[in-house]
Amino acid sequence: MFKHILVPTDGSELSRATAQRAVSFAKEAGARVTVFYAKPEYPIAYFGEGALIDPTTPEKFAEMADQQAAEYIGEVEKWCAEAGVECGAATATSDIPYEAIIEAAEKSGCDLIFMASHGRRGISGLLLGSETNKVLTHSKVPVLVYR
Repeated sequence: MFKHILVPTDGSELSRATAQRAVSFAKEAGARVTVFYAKPEYPIAYFGEGALIDPTTPEKFAEMADQQAAEYIGEVEKWCAEAGVECGAATATSDIPYEAIIEAAEKSGCDLIFMASHGRRGISGLLLGSETNKVLTHSKVPVLVYR
């Protein structure tokens, strides 16, 4: 049924557990996986008439984001290799992860996005929002939410 699954990860425990289950699901379905990480943009905070200066340069920040992406993606690639599941990887720099996830799924030709629920309940989930909920409500690609 599904042949190409996008697995977004943010390195959290919930995301890692979901990625492990996604690899298992892909193996059972005979599908391939594209693991995706949305790297954060360089933060610039403005207060009043001035900017709060971060001692980390944009280049150093990008280097650290690339290292983090390689770590998170590499872990899922390892699980895919162990399971015999074909795996590719994609990253994008975006402070709007849900848009980056949807775009990655479309660009990669994925027919399913397999992602974690946000893990928040009640008022905090309502107020803080959820990238998963935003993907669910904006994506034309089917989304499987693992809890």
